[in-house]
Amino acid sequence: MIRSVLRLVLLALIGGFGLTACAAPRAEHVFIISIDGGKPATILQSRMPVLNRLVKDGACTWTAQTIIPPLTLPAHTSMLTGVPMAKHGVTWNNWSPTNGTVGVPTVFTAARQAGLSTAMFVGKEKFRHLLQPNTVDEFYYDANNAVVVMKSDSGDRVVKKEGNIFAGMVATNAANYIIKNKPNLCFIHFTDTDTIGHEFGWDSPEQLKAFADTDDALGLIQKAIQKAGIARRSVIIISADHGGHGRGHSKGTPEDMTIPWIVSGQGVKKNFTITAPVNTCDTAATVLWLLGVEPRAAMDGTPVISAFK
Repeated sequence: MIRSVLRLVLLALIGGFGLTACAAPRAEHVFIISIDGGKPATILQSRMPVLNRLVKDGACTWTAQTIIPPLTLPAHTSMLTGVPMAKHGVTWNNWSPTNGTVGVPTVFTAARQAGLSTAMFVGKEKFRHLLQPNTVDEFYYDANNAVVVMKSDSGDRVVKKEGNIFAGMVATNAANYIIKNKPNLCFIHFTDTDTIGHEFGWDSPEQLKAFADTDDALGLIQKAIQKAGIARRSVIIISADHGGHGRGHSKGTPEDMTIPWIVSGQGVKKNFTITAPVNTCDTAATVLWLLGVEPRAAMDGTPVISAFK
């Protein structure tokens, strides 16, 4: 409580120096957790007790939509900027250092300029394209534990190499940081379900196991939030970049485009079904609305206000 009051005083004092906050925060800590390739129909077939508890304790829709084309890096860029690919310009889907960083502000840009702490724990190195200077306090891609995999976005024979960090390691690293540092905004990316989907197929037994493993990782994050003593002041948003079918997800079919959108925590309605349309761009808008921070540029997304009391 004292920390929240001090933060409001700080924001008032620094407002004249170009740091922006639009309102009192509705949550002090927001965690965005992305399940790469998280097709709702497959999630509902999988053993995911932690996620199911969060659904019961919060609000959700299983019919949210991602962007076209439904590719990991462009879709996550929309998730974290609130604008579609035509505006953010990230059209590629691999780590390509010469392409630089995204040219529009991210949620981390706005949060840091409002004096908040930020962190990213990712399973794929290409998220470095979202790492604008001085916007993320802790960016962690555990290259020493990366497993090189061969995959194709479309499921055809054109494949690429990609280093993946599996969910258990990502969650362990993130959990340790959360307990110690209590970030105001934290993005966590789990890649297992996408990696296994490309190798064995969406809805395969192997992918169902990957969803169960991801749920275990989600449990580590939830326990860390509780151990940090911030659970009552936190909101968790769980979503995905795309779904999938066969061994790919780039065709833009309904199975590729449909994603979950789940929110649980402070101020969230319990056991509530979101009936309003939700797009991945709405994630960024909801995050900043919760933190009481003004976007640094216009967003196409809007906060999913119906999910909150």
